[in-house]
Amino acid sequence: MPLSRKASPYIYHTLVSILGILMLYPIFWLIASSLKPNGEIFANAASLIPSSLEFDNYVTGWRGFAGNSFSIFFKNSLFIASISTIGAVASSALVAYGFARIPFKGKAIWFTCLMGVMMLPSDVVIIPQYIMYSKLGWLSSFKPIIVPHYFGTPFFVFLIMQFIRTIPAELDEAAKIDGCTKYSIFFKIILPLTVPSLITATIFSFYWRWDDFLTPLLYLNRPENYPVSLALKLFLDAESVSNWGGMFAMATLSLVPICIIFFIFQKYIVEGISTSGLKG
Repeated sequence: MPLSRKASPYIYHTLVSILGILMLYPIFWLIASSLKPNGEIFANAASLIPSSLEFDNYVTGWRGFAGNSFSIFFKNSLFIASISTIGAVASSALVAYGFARIPFKGKAIWFTCLMGVMMLPSDVVIIPQYIMYSKLGWLSSFKPIIVPHYFGTPFFVFLIMQFIRTIPAELDEAAKIDGCTKYSIFFKIILPLTVPSLITATIFSFYWRWDDFLTPLLYLNRPENYPVSLALKLFLDAESVSNWGGMFAMATLSLVPICIIFFIFQKYIVEGISTSGLKG
């Protein structure tokens, strides 16, 4: 065997390891900075080893601001992300089933509109949405952040629809012969077979809602309603010393729910995106 062929696996794993370390370095830096004294974070930014472990950063950070501890902010984030995700996945699955299985007039036009919305930059609709929610009296509440997700998310509709199309249509025909309605077919046949794509959509939706900063910034003006993503900016003070240690400590904790969900359901991500469906 040529020497180059023997060495290729080692070269490959070495390059992948280096790239992996480079990608994970910001996370390592964040965790290390959360344990450094406040004055050392940027004075010795290149080092990942704190001169002393300041676990007090987690204590002071968790205390929060104006009587609102970070337990309130975490609760708000969990509420927003969970309720929004349920609505986004459920409504998207129903719309996807309609596009994939039910013939109706103007289907091609509506699907073109769906694809157009998916490619539309979100920044374009910020001002019209804000005006609409203002007239509805929804400002300073969770409604503008949660309710829109109950009308389907274009990316999830497309993802689930492509997965449904890989499921043999003969299953629907057999169910119709047994007397099943369209809704029975959806709930008893389609939904159980699209679990990988549903879990993939759930992971993406939860992550996007948990990490969202702009939408809460636009619609929430009371600190007790802030999610974690928005509460972290409260550590920054332009008139005095910013509590960088506390901010990095809470930012580190904010990664925990995302990591837990990802590692529990990661095996479904590739299967959901690849739309393998059923074979034979």
